[in-house]
Amino acid sequence: MNRLRYFVENQVFGVCAQLGEILNISASSIRLYFIYASFLTFGSPVIIYLVMAFWVELGKHLRRHQSPTIWEL
Repeated sequence: MNRLRYFVENQVFGVCAQLGEILNISASSIRLYFIYASFLTFGSPVIIYLVMAFWVELGKHLRRHQSPTIWEL
């Protein structure tokens, strides 16, 4: 079960995990807040989540190209 949890936290964008690290809150509570807010506002936090996922992936992409490996040169 922990293996599945690790995969979901780190491979599925990692937005809640990174936000939790920044705010020093557990990622599972942030996920619950997203779920509750999505039900109360008819899904509008999903748009916010996708925008945040875009920025996380963009940051990973930029960091990867600032220090390329030998195979990328």
